[in-house]
Amino acid sequence: MAPSQQAKSSKSARGLLTGLAVGACLFAGLPGAQAQAPAKQPPAAPQVTPQVAPQAAPQAVPGFWDPRRRPERPDLSRLTVIRFLTETDYPPFNYTGADGNPAGFNVDLARALCEEIKVTCTVQMRRFETLVDALTSNRGDAIIASMAVSPQLRARVDFSDPYYRVPARFASRKDAVMPEIRPEYLEGKKVGVIGGSAHEAYLKAMFTDAELHPYPNDDAMRAALRKGEVDFIFGDAISLAFWINGTDSGDCCAFSGGPFVESRFFGEGIGIAVRKGNDVLRQALNWALFRVWEKGRYTDLWLRYFSVSPF
Repeated sequence: MAPSQQAKSSKSARGLLTGLAVGACLFAGLPGAQAQAPAKQPPAAPQVTPQVAPQAAPQAVPGFWDPRRRPERPDLSRLTVIRFLTETDYPPFNYTGADGNPAGFNVDLARALCEEIKVTCTVQMRRFETLVDALTSNRGDAIIASMAVSPQLRARVDFSDPYYRVPARFASRKDAVMPEIRPEYLEGKKVGVIGGSAHEAYLKAMFTDAELHPYPNDDAMRAALRKGEVDFIFGDAISLAFWINGTDSGDCCAFSGGPFVESRFFGEGIGIAVRKGNDVLRQALNWALFRVWEKGRYTDLWLRYFSVSPF
């Protein structure tokens, strides 16, 4: 599956996979998942069944917090309830569970944060394009909906620290997997990419000797790889991870090389949005995010929802 500006004017313009802002990517305790050098329009939300696939093999879990920069515990006495807002249909991040209640990675993370802060929380599901307006009009306190931090959104809301990022990766057919990819390795190679995307811009800037083949959407790009019309495709690693592990790929393909995380092209990361100036809640969420990660609960959630690591 797979793994948003307002954060998304449509599923295909989701801020989750966009954001050309400058930032830095930090991986703490991430064995085997070091970002490659050099150094959306993001893909549409993949259609996946809201289930958790069993963990087939150990995988590296990304860490986005620096253990040397432990945040101080803020004053939580003024927080009595947190009204989270999330999206209606973006599995496995947000979806309606079998019992009719909100479910998904974002929802479970929100509940873990509330447990850490020791405060009551509610989770309300809304259409993605209505979330920012709902927040700014005080119909909720925080948005946890795979919303990408961007300069445009920062003008309207404040963000917590990133709680995940969306790297870019190459995929190839299984009989042509490369453990490492550098620009010189792709000289003359055919590389499929979504036309007009940040991923295409990155390839044009960094992989100047590759033969780029732009496609209008993910389905067309992935079909080209399955048919052998291109040697590689390059795109959002979360979407690619779920495609590779799903039935649509026909077990044809696998990742080649490691993740690319340059924030100038691939964004600052995914954060929790709060109303402008709500530093009490923002600092509480930052503290709770660090605590949830430090205690291993973030790792547990990641492994539960992502059976193929995008890193």
